[in-house]
Formats: sequence, structure tokens, C-alpha cells
Amino acid sequence: MLKFLDQVRKPTLDLPVEVRRKMWFKPFLQSYLVVFIGYLTMYLIRKNFNVAQNDMISTYGLSMTDLGLIGLGFSITYGIGKTVVSYYSDGKNTKQFLPFMLILSGLAMLGFSFSMGGGSASLFMMVAFYALSGFFQSTGGPSSYSTITKWTPRNKRGSYLGLWNMSHNVGGAGAAGVALFGANYLFDGNVIGMFVFPSIIAIIVGFIGMRFGNDSPEAYGLGKVEELFDEEISEEDTAAEENQMTKKEIFVEYVLKNKVIWLLCFANIFLYIVRIGIDQWSTVYAYQELGLSKETAISGFTLFEVGALVGTLMWGYLSDLANGRRALVACVSLGLIIVSLEFYQHATSEFMYLASLFVLGFLVFGPQLLIGVAAVGFVPKKAISVADGVKGTFAYLIGDSFAKLGLGMIADGTPIFGLTGWKGTFAALDTSAAICIFLLVFVAIAEEKKIRHAKKMHLAAKQA
Repeated sequence: MLKFLDQVRKPTLDLPVEVRRKMWFKPFLQSYLVVFIGYLTMYLIRKNFNVAQNDMISTYGLSMTDLGLIGLGFSITYGIGKTVVSYYSDGKNTKQFLPFMLILSGLAMLGFSFSMGGGSASLFMMVAFYALSGFFQSTGGPSSYSTITKWTPRNKRGSYLGLWNMSHNVGGAGAAGVALFGANYLFDGNVIGMFVFPSIIAIIVGFIGMRFGNDSPEAYGLGKVEELFDEEISEEDTAAEENQMTKKEIFVEYVLKNKVIWLLCFANIFLYIVRIGIDQWSTVYAYQELGLSKETAISGFTLFEVGALVGTLMWGYLSDLANGRRALVACVSLGLIIVSLEFYQHATSEFMYLASLFVLGFLVFGPQLLIGVAAVGFVPKKAISVADGVKGTFAYLIGDSFAKLGLGMIADGTPIFGLTGWKGTFAALDTSAAICIFLLVFVAIAEEKKIRHAKKMHLAAKQA
């Protein structure tokens, strides 16, 4: 059953490594495009809900509480699935896993489309289908990380993962246009078109994606990526293979007992408070507190995404230039975030507000990427999906929830550090960024030890 999800590993071709290295690029590009476009498409059937909310209220009489329940269902199953589904996908063909889950998510969203209505039964069905879609989408990021890591050398991994990370922003930006096209041109303006059309696109993209690429160069007989690019196999991979560790043993030893992974999980919680805190509340803060127009507030939200699009690639590249010191580079970015928050909080003009949102977008998505890249450096390849999934579970169930509910309560008057209102909200953001830096310092120390040890091993191997 589900044989198409099994890994394919062919004997290494009897060809010089230089020849196999030249053969690497085409299958890598196919595999890379599958996870990039596949994850981008997941956003088309995720963010369309945000776009459709006003129409769902006017068409079906749904309340804000109803919409909140639907969104909460997605967040819970998405957070849980980050660990549960990713644990299952490790050891499988993660390249195939992503488009397969995209198909299932698309089918779930078709179910969501046809269950839309104003009654309690319809609400129950919408919550169920949207939650099911979240569960299927949960492994999109972890499967992408796993696939790209198996294909790429360590000294270019930050750049490749940074480029892939842009799929978040491209998909999010395109969701509104795709949803509106479906409604206005195919369903005579009916909100159901905002869900049916993107879902059909997702199913088609999923089936196409399953036909191209694979999860590793070993599937083509090209050998391990370390051999192709003259790198030492990590100690974690060596130990897992030599000791013939089972999936459960690897999970317990390299995830549950791994102090670095837990540091990254908690760092990710506080990073998400900062990221979602800005993303969720920037338009409200600009309009209510800074006295800017609604149009300017929305423009700031857009520039936050544009800054993220630019920054996500650059920070990955910088971490490659720093020889894989992901946590150290993330700490630099977080320090700049604290400074930029001051400009954002005390903006005295439209330009100052817009510029600070662009800069914050540019900075915030750096640590988000680098925390994930740092995690894959401390686990075997057979545990990459679940390691990325665990930190995602913490981020969504705790960080995302606090940013949406907790920061809103503080802004409404719940005191924190003796402060209330927006002053308290910004104090919470600054504190979260500072705690994130504190946790990542320990990760940076662990990375430094690992990098220096790898250099010694490489020199010893050359001298032998």
C-alpha cells in the first residue's frame, strides 16, 4: 500500500565522480521545483480563506467567532501534524510525500467548498474539512527541508533553502489573485469559486509533481551528495547507519534527547511571537495608534511580505558565507529586529512606518529560515522531517496562538511587565526577541564546536 511513497535507492553508477556530479543538476532541479511549486500551491489553498472571510460573512451570515473556529481547527491539526505526519514521512520518499499531501489537501478543500453554508451542520463540516486540510499540509515544509538537504552540499544549503523559503511569500501573494479569479470569472462572483478553483489547481499540480524528481541523488545511482561534492558524511548519519538504528531509535536519540533541537524549538516559539505579532497586528496598530489611513496600513502589511521575500534568500546566503554558522547569523538579525521595532513603534510619518515594516519583514524571515537550517545540521537525514516538524509544532501551538490571542489581550488592557495597551504589546515583542537571542547563543556555541570538529576530521582525512 502506498508503494509510491517508498524510497528508491539504486546502486551507484560505475562512473567517475566528476561525471556523476555533472549528471546531478537536472534531477536536482526537477526535485527542487516540485517542492518549491508544491509548497507555493499549498498557500493558494490556505490563504484563500483569509481573502474570502468578508464574502463568507455577507453570503452565509457567518460570525467572527465562526470564522475563528474554522481557523483554529486548521491551526491545531497543522501544529499536531507537523510532528505526527513528519515522523511518518521520515524514511519515505519525501519528494513524493509533498505532492501526494497536496492532492489530499486539495480534495479536503473541495469538500470545504461544497459544505459552505450558514447552518450549524455546515459550520461543523467546514471546521472538519479545513482542519483535515491543515493536517495534510503540515508536512509540506518538513518534506521540503528533507528533500533539499539530501540533494545539496552543506556549504550551499542555506542558499538553496533560502530560495525555497520564498515559496511562502510567492504563494501568499498569489492566493488573493487566484481566489478572486476563480470567484469572479468562473462562478459569477460567488465566494465558492475562491475555494473550488484553487483546489483544482492544487490537485493538478500534485499529480504533475508526483511524476518528476526524487528525494535523493541515490535514487538515480549518483551516490550520496557528500561523495558528489567531496564532503565528510556527518557523524549523525554515520552513527545511524553503522548502528542500524530504527526510526524510533533515531527519533528518541537525535530529537527527543537532543538539547540543541529543544533549544531551537523554544527559540522558534519566541520568534513566532515576533513574526505573527507584527503580521497579525500591524494594520490595526497603524490605523488605531499611529493614525494612518487604512490604505497605508495595508501597504505596510504588503511591504512586510516584500521585505520577507528579499531577506529570506539573503540570510541563507550569509549563513553559507559564515561557513554554516546559522544561529550566529540569526542572532545578528534578531538584534537588528529589536532596534527596528523601536522605529516601527514610534513611527512619526507614513514613510517611517512603511520603511520599518519592510525592514522588519527583511529581518524576521532570516531567523525563521536559519532555525530550520540549523536543526537539520544536528540530526541524521532520516530524522530531518520530524526534527523540522517538532519545532513547527511548538511554534504553531504556542507561539502563533500567543501572538494572536495573548498580544491582542495585552493591547486590550491585560497588563504585562506593568504595562498595558500597545506599550505592553511592544514590550512583549522586544522580550520575545531577546529570549530568542539568548537561546540561540547556546545553539551558536554548539554549531561552532561542530564546525571546528568537522574541519579537524577533514584535515585528518586528507593527511591519511
